[in-house]
Amino acid sequence: MKKRVAAVIAIVALLAMALPMSGCGEKVVLNVFNWGEYIDLSLLDLFEERTGISINYKTYETNESMLAKLEAGGSSYDVVFPSDYAVSEMIRKDLLLPLNFDNIPNFKYVDERFKNLGYDPENKYSVPYFWGTIGILYNKEMVDDPVDTWDILWNPKYAGQILMKKDVRDAMGAALKMLGFSMNSKNDEELKKAQQALIDQRSLVAGYYGDEIKDLIANGDAALGLTYSGDYMELYWDEDADFSHIGFAVPREGTNMWFDTMVIPKTCQHKKEAEMFINFMLDPDVSYQNAVTVGYPSPNTEAMKRIMEESPEVFELDAFWPDDEIISKSEVYVDLGEYNSVYNQLWTEVLVD
Repeated sequence: MKKRVAAVIAIVALLAMALPMSGCGEKVVLNVFNWGEYIDLSLLDLFEERTGISINYKTYETNESMLAKLEAGGSSYDVVFPSDYAVSEMIRKDLLLPLNFDNIPNFKYVDERFKNLGYDPENKYSVPYFWGTIGILYNKEMVDDPVDTWDILWNPKYAGQILMKKDVRDAMGAALKMLGFSMNSKNDEELKKAQQALIDQRSLVAGYYGDEIKDLIANGDAALGLTYSGDYMELYWDEDADFSHIGFAVPREGTNMWFDTMVIPKTCQHKKEAEMFINFMLDPDVSYQNAVTVGYPSPNTEAMKRIMEESPEVFELDAFWPDDEIISKSEVYVDLGEYNSVYNQLWTEVLVD
């Protein structure tokens, strides 16, 4: 799919001509803080080329590390990309500025299904960016069992070939779901059982990683692992290599259905320009290019229409467009409040015990 970027160069060039210039003279630098491997970097150049606004782009691996960075102070980020439950926590902790939607007219392209969700009921602070699920990425040449349940991540047959996300909510969530509990559990007994499952699994795990999981499995360095649906789609759409030996499964017990967003933290030094950047990312052509490069479904209706026209087959893939049965069994993470510290402590004990 990366080669498809060439097909939209003309459109992007026209888009560049249509973008508004930012105001006079003074050089503005926006500090943008996003997940790793989660944007088409050429779009940052396009934004700067047309507006004169530079982007200082930094990445993080988990919502928790991002929140810790913001709360520690000393960094003035203008745009950040938190997940659903992290948005709720940031609102609760008064870390966000309300958005001025007069500066974000492209919000009209956001599908109504992705507006006013529970983590930000009035869309006062956030704009949706991508959505997807977590599941199991696996190498078909190394795994000969059905990959349809979380249990397989605890199968001794694959000892030393299993990778786990180094992310407290995803790791604990998978263990909780495997045990038949909610991924948002606040039950001490259930959480201890999930922790014990992760401790029992530790001898089977080759490592706890972030973005590296996709490449390690694709290269045959591991058999299967917990990761995001877009990791599979990025391999699926890669026209430079054959990844037909890679599969992705959403376990039958259900999973996490997540929503990532764009927000403006109170550390922002350039709010209007930050809103210009958010509006730019919501442009249909930009959203399309970003989606086909990164591999996740976009909440942008016009971008999704183009993908449906060009690649209708991807809507048959659970990794890209999970069916209603999967969705009915899945959960959106919620802000756990004081229970965040309980999860973090249990997870720390899993890693160091």
